[in-house]
Amino acid sequence: MAQKQNSFSAVYVGSFDPITLGHLDIIRRASRIFEHVTVGIGINPDKMLLFSAEERLCLCRESVAEFQNVEVRTFDGLTVDFVRNCNSRILLRGVRTLTDMEQEFTMTLANRVLDEEIESVFLMSAERYAHISSSLIKQIARMARGNVSERLKAFVQPRIIEALVQKLHEQEIV
Repeated sequence: MAQKQNSFSAVYVGSFDPITLGHLDIIRRASRIFEHVTVGIGINPDKMLLFSAEERLCLCRESVAEFQNVEVRTFDGLTVDFVRNCNSRILLRGVRTLTDMEQEFTMTLANRVLDEEIESVFLMSAERYAHISSSLIKQIARMARGNVSERLKAFVQPRIIEALVQKLHEQEIV
């Protein structure tokens, strides 16, 4: 007998390299809407990432520890399969800009073909986080002179800043 899908749970996927205050805002808001939220860290060997899957998993778990109804897992393969494996039908997506909307529209159509029972639910980014992306964070961390921590605190949690600085320092040594 097939397992019943839980319509009160949602799955929020991304690379989270690293997790930002914008991601956390979406997670916080989703945790108020849904009984359970699974944060899925996608594993894509073709993508150039700063942090390993295990590092991203640890950083994300630390970042969402305050939310009792949020869990963090890694996955590879299709997002719709991961959503199903989480016993959910809801794929949660955060949207920052019109460019995001175009990309998300395309992905939603493709996901609907792959699994017509998975519904995409979009949360608009809060205005103060709409400009934040993981790519921007990494660029600032690499290029900032002076007090990098001070410059990044509006974008990521202090623990993420520490991890970024350490990772970039390790890369300079190699």
